[in-house]
Amino acid sequence: MPKRILIVDDEANIVLSLEFLMKQAGYEVETATDGDEALEAIERAKPDLVLLDVMMPRKNGYEVCETIRASDDWKDILVVMLTAKGRDVEREKGLSLGADDYITKPFSTQEVIDKVRELLGAD
Repeated sequence: MPKRILIVDDEANIVLSLEFLMKQAGYEVETATDGDEALEAIERAKPDLVLLDVMMPRKNGYEVCETIRASDDWKDILVVMLTAKGRDVEREKGLSLGADDYITKPFSTQEVIDKVRELLGAD
């Protein structure tokens, strides 16, 4: 059974390229463009890992991460924050809220694939 990944980003080009790469790597993929959509998607079908943009409309990535970590049903979901802000303070905030890892934009697609494989473990 393939691992499920939820990609959450309000930039369509990022979502499309990550979705393509993750599917190529053999993962089942769902996408969302804001925090509210992300939480609805998790409710429908719990992913193994969420690639979560920080800066989004409605609910930001930090709020989504907090919501995931506060839920008994969801707290085992892996969360990787994606952000254009490489500042240490942003990184610390994401990790302190329970993110499993952090990738700074612009990132290489290979970096993201490697990180996802590392966290989910090879099949």
